[in-house]
Amino acid sequence: MDFILSNNKRQYIVGILSILIVSFACFVLRAHLNYRIVALILLLTVSIIAMVYDILPVLISAILSAFIWNYCFIPPIFTLDISNAEDLLMFLSYFFVALLNAVLNFKIRQIEKKARDKEEREKTIKLYSTLFNSLSHELKTPIATIIGTVDTLKAFNNSLNKEQQFDLLNDIDLASIRLNKQVENILNMSRLESGILCPKLDWCDLDELAYMIIQKMDTSHRHQIVYNSSDQLPLFKIDVGFMEQILFNILYNAIQYTPNETRINLNIEHHSNCCWIVISDNGPGIPEDELRFIFDKFYRISNSKSGGSGLGLSIVKGFTEALNGSIIAENNVEGGLKFTIKIPAETSYINKLKNE
Repeated sequence: MDFILSNNKRQYIVGILSILIVSFACFVLRAHLNYRIVALILLLTVSIIAMVYDILPVLISAILSAFIWNYCFIPPIFTLDISNAEDLLMFLSYFFVALLNAVLNFKIRQIEKKARDKEEREKTIKLYSTLFNSLSHELKTPIATIIGTVDTLKAFNNSLNKEQQFDLLNDIDLASIRLNKQVENILNMSRLESGILCPKLDWCDLDELAYMIIQKMDTSHRHQIVYNSSDQLPLFKIDVGFMEQILFNILYNAIQYTPNETRINLNIEHHSNCCWIVISDNGPGIPEDELRFIFDKFYRISNSKSGGSGLGLSIVKGFTEALNGSIIAENNVEGGLKFTIKIPAETSYINKLKNE
């Protein structure tokens, strides 16, 4: 409420000051300006004010401009008298046009705002409809797997051998991981949209983090993840949770949307006070005209296989930007997709930290 009142007050002040400043400039140059030209200049000023401000400040500016034009420019000056009928008609026309201009500009802006609001509502409905349709499938599948497998174990537990029991428990484990990932994506997107993300910086061994994430990945589709580790890699002062989500989501995305036997390369390097992460694969890549959309919420590449909510890469971009970093995606010349992430971070080596 205080902001709204302050904003309205500012509109009144700026509107009135604009008219006064333009009027003063015209008065100083009155020897070179006909009072009819001054009317056009003041009317233009009112029009500009009407383009950005609310109706009441604009109406006051229009009335003030008409008063100043009459008092300071229409002969005889410094009086409100108008000596001839032509000037009186011009003044009345000016007054009417100034008020009409203010009202019409305000109405036009109202219509434009309603159109924008309608477009935003339609876009929001479409986005959430997409999210609902996608997640209803993504959540239902692992839940159904867990329920069905548990029912099987309960009903036939005595007749199942150890290997069959292990397979069923493994199905529950994979379905639980998939379900947990979808819930994490929803929660992370909520955090990003609410703007409450606050990185908690701490020293992180990205070598160790990379190996831990690779071990978590489901490579049952025979994907090969190759991490080129380096003994010279320093520790980075960074948010470990953010980095885990960034690496996991990109690797998971590569596994989900590339064919079996695809090779995925992960490289982490230190350049110019930045952590550089490059993840590439030798899959089919994506169409060039769709590259710019892959970080959009709920966006899924055309003709991609079913599954996925379209949130993973948008979360990667959000977490990267929360760390003041940048991410780009591009197709490799030899085929496949490559992500390059640059995150500014303080660095240190273990020996130095021990000495400190």
